[in-house]
Amino acid sequence: MKIAIIGLGYVGLPLAVLMAKKYPTVGFDVKQNRIDELNNGEDFTKEIESTQLKEVLSSYATGNGLLCTSNPDALKDCNYYIVTVPTPVDKNNRPNLNALHKASEVVGKSLKKGDIVIYESTVYPGVTEDECVPVLERVSGLTFNVDFFAGYSPERINPGDKLHTVEKIIKVTSGSTPQAAIKVDNLYKSVITAGTHMAPSIKVAEAAKVIENSQRDINIAFVNELSKIFNLLDINTSDVLEAAGTKWNFLPFKPGLVGGHCIGVDPYYLAQKAQEAGYHPEIILAGRRLNDSMGDYVASQVVKLMIKNGVIVNGAQLLMLGITFKENCPDVRNTKIVDVIKALDEYGIQVTIYDPWATPQEVFAEYGLVTTNTLPATTFDALVLGVAHQEFLELDLNMLQKEKCIVYDVKGVLGKKAHGRL
Repeated sequence: MKIAIIGLGYVGLPLAVLMAKKYPTVGFDVKQNRIDELNNGEDFTKEIESTQLKEVLSSYATGNGLLCTSNPDALKDCNYYIVTVPTPVDKNNRPNLNALHKASEVVGKSLKKGDIVIYESTVYPGVTEDECVPVLERVSGLTFNVDFFAGYSPERINPGDKLHTVEKIIKVTSGSTPQAAIKVDNLYKSVITAGTHMAPSIKVAEAAKVIENSQRDINIAFVNELSKIFNLLDINTSDVLEAAGTKWNFLPFKPGLVGGHCIGVDPYYLAQKAQEAGYHPEIILAGRRLNDSMGDYVASQVVKLMIKNGVIVNGAQLLMLGITFKENCPDVRNTKIVDVIKALDEYGIQVTIYDPWATPQEVFAEYGLVTTNTLPATTFDALVLGVAHQEFLELDLNMLQKEKCIVYDVKGVLGKKAHGRL
C-alpha cells in the first residue's frame, strides 16, 4: 500500500508522519514554500518536532517514510488518498468548499481502479458523496463504487495539544460500501493506538464530526451569556462556575472567545444543511450569534474599566497579549482576538499586539495587522490578556503598566492581577 495525504497543514502533516512510520507516504501541498519548509525539517505549526520529521523524510528512499511534494505526478502510484484540506466559511458564514473541490480534482487525475479516497475535512452530511465524488468521477472518468471507492474519517486534531496526538484519539471511520468501510477502518486501525469506531455510513461519520463542535459551541455560548449576566450583577463568573462544578454532572465549560478552524466554523456547516432541508436551527445559530458578539463585548468591558480608572480612552496605548486562537499554538485561523482589536480601534485606542507564537507575516497577510514576537520595552494604559500562552503567565505585568493602567483577563487565569475578566 502507498498512502497520499492531500494538504499538509495542522491536520495533514501529523497524519502523514504517522502513516509514514508504517507505509510509504506522499504528502502533497500546493504551497511550494510549505513543501520547502518541511523538506528542510521545519514545521511552522510546531505540531511535529524537527527530529521526527527528518527521520521519516530520510527513510522514504529505503521503504516506508514520507515524501513531501507539490508535484501531483508523485500521487499516481498511490492506493489510498486522504484529503485534509481546510473547509472555512465565507464572509456571509456560508460553507466554502473550494479547497475540497480543487483537492478532489488533483486526486481525480491520479485515480485508478481499486483506489479509495478518504476525506477528513469537516463538512455537513452529504458533502463527500454529493460534492466530492462527482468531481472524482468527472476528472478520472471512473465510476464510483465500481472502479473506485470513498470513505470519511473526521479529523480530531487539537492544535498545540501534545497529549492528545492523532494516534491517541479514537478515529471514526466509514466507507461507501461495506467492503470499503472495512478497508478504511483497517488502514486507520493499523496506526491509531486508541482504536477506531466504524460508522454505518459516510453521512453518519460526517454528522458525528460536525455535531462535536456544534455541541461545544452551544455550551460555551451558554457560559458566555452567564458571564454577561453575572457581570451586570457584580458576581464573579469564575467563582460561580467553581461552585457549580462541585456537582458531579455539571459540565466544566468556561466563557471565552470562540475562534479557530473548527468550533467557530462547523456549526455554520450544519446550519446550512438544515436550512436546505427546510429547518431553521434556532439554538445552533443563536449560539453562534452570541459567541460572534463576544469580541465587541470584551472591548466594551475594557473601555468601561479604563474610564472607571481615569484613563483617557481616545489615544490610549493598549497592549494585546496574544493573537492566536488558542494558547501555546501558532494557529491564527479565525481568531476572535481580531474582533476585539477592531472594536478597540474604533474607540480610538492604539493597540500593540505582542505574541511570541504567531508569525507576523502570516498575521499581516491574513488580517492586515502588525504584530511583534518581542515584548515591547514601554508601558501602557491598558493590558489585555487575550491568549493564555505560558510566556504570559510567567510575565511580570507590573513592568508594563502606567500609573492608571487596567488589566483585563479574557482567559480568567490571572486571578487578582486583573481588574476585570470575562
